[in-house]
Order: sequence, then structure tokens, then C-alpha cells
Amino acid sequence: MKQVLTIFTGCLLTIFSMAQQQTNLVFFSEQGEQFLVVLNGVQQNFNPQTNVKVTNLIQPYYKVKIRFVDGRTPDIDKTINFNAGTETTFIVKKTKKENYVLRWLSEVPIMQAPQNVANQNIVVFSTMPPVDPALNGTVNNTTTTVVHSETNAPSQQSGNVSMGVNINDPELGVNMNINVNASETGMHTQNNTTTYSQTQTTTTYSTGSTGGQIQRPGVNGYTGTVGCAWPMDATSFSNAYASIQSKDFEDSKLTIAKQVIKNNCLSSDQVKQIMLLFDFESTRLELAKFAYGYTYDIGNYYLLNDAFDFESSIDELNSYIEGYQR
Repeated sequence: MKQVLTIFTGCLLTIFSMAQQQTNLVFFSEQGEQFLVVLNGVQQNFNPQTNVKVTNLIQPYYKVKIRFVDGRTPDIDKTINFNAGTETTFIVKKTKKENYVLRWLSEVPIMQAPQNVANQNIVVFSTMPPVDPALNGTVNNTTTTVVHSETNAPSQQSGNVSMGVNINDPELGVNMNINVNASETGMHTQNNTTTYSQTQTTTTYSTGSTGGQIQRPGVNGYTGTVGCAWPMDATSFSNAYASIQSKDFEDSKLTIAKQVIKNNCLSSDQVKQIMLLFDFESTRLELAKFAYGYTYDIGNYYLLNDAFDFESSIDELNSYIEGYQR
């Protein structure tokens, strides 16, 4: 009987140990600055946020980059480590020397972590760049299952005791069924099977009009350096453009333009189109500088030069770009 309990307990401990291996990381800014989280070189959240939780992490170390979107603040680069099976929180804060740093704040067992936090963006860790959540997509799951079975020879003893357990956790991809028959002095195991399922998810997005390809003005086929996640689609940009164009005064247009740019990612061509809505050279230059930190295809930023009337504006923008720190 002791042998039965030992095996039964060992199986449970194995499952609980597996459940504790996944880890969550939380990043939030003390003063409400918006940022993107990059783990091991892969951006995790699509839109800039002030509080980001990344779930389903399995490594003990990650290279973290906190990328600010204000166009002025340098990135934070840091290697962090944490305990498995926990939710570890880091704070983005400004020091007395006006530098931004990433500091460890707290750690709790993952089962005790709060589930609903206001204004928190929750993303599942991915090794692929994020896709615009506004797109209408369908998800197809493909599951590969590896099964290990072990059956022991039946005992000749009588006086059997039955015990069974069924553990199913879809999130971990674990399904375990254990059926045990044991005698007081011996043991017979029937169909002792442990099944581990590893699921690979493929997401397909469709727009219904372009054969599944999202058309982004000025960036299709672009393979150079990128400055943000993915530029606005044609419809969203058209609406934003019309909103800016509807204002009569230069200052009002600039205010709305900055609001649009700050909360989105644009292509160089889209920035140029917005610049041409302004009459004054100084305003166009101010907008071009502001938008650089929110532009996808920064390798095409030279396209903005055509929106200037004076060479001095082009030189000033180039100087700004050369001194810009991402």
C-alpha cells in the first residue's frame, strides 16, 4: 500500500512541478510613460502601454528592452532573472539624475497573482512580432502528442485496493490519467499512461479583399530597420488624416496630428502626407522630428525631404535623426 501511495504522490508532484514552471513578468511606468516591451529581441505588445504583463515565460533569464515612444527618452536595456512559477514585477522609473531605469519591485507565487488589474495590457510571450489586434483573424491549432505507456506485470496477491486520478490542464497542455490496483503486499498497475501534449498555434488573418494580405502604404516589401510595430492600415489613416485636415488653424492641426502619431505607428509616406497639410516650414519640421520615433520604415525617412522648401530644414532633420537614441 505504501508503494501505491508513493507512486500516486509522485505523479501529483510531477504535475504540480510542471504547473509551477511558467512565469509572468509585469512592467509598469511610475509616471505613466508609454513603452513597448522587447524580450530577447522580439517586441511583445503591439501598442505602447503604461502597464504590460507578459505570461507563459519558461526561461530563467531574458534580455529586456523597454522602448519609449516619446521620441526623446533612450531605451532601457537590461538582463533580468527571476524564480520559476512566480509573477515578478518591475518598475520603470526616473532617477534623481533624470535617467530611466528598470528596477525589481516584487514577486509572488503565480497562483496568488492578481487576475484583473485596471489598464493592464496582458500578452502571451511570443517569439514572433505582435499582430495588430484590430485585425479580424482566425486561429488554427495543431497539436502534436507524445505518449509514454508503462504496464507492470500483475501481482498474484489478493485483497485489491483501487485508486484513480485524472488531471487535465489545457493551458499547460497536460493530460494525465492514472488507474492503480494494489494489494496489501503487492501491486498491479493497469494502463498507467502519461500523455504530454505540445500545441503549436498558427494564426491566419484575412481582410476579405486582398487575399489575406494587409496593404500598408509605402511599406509592403520593406526589409530595412523598423521603428515601431506595424503602421496604420489605409482606412484608419484616412480617418485620422480627415480629422487633422478638418481643422482651420495650424496649431489645432498640429495638436491632433501629434495625438494621432503618439498613439499609432505610421509609415514614412503617411508622415509625409500629414506634413503636407501644414503651410509653415517650421511646423512641418517639428512634426517630422516628433514622428520619427513612431515611424515603421525609418529607412525610408528620406522621403520626407520632398515636403521641405529649404535645404536648412533637411539638414536640421538629418542632424536630429543622427542624434536620436532608440
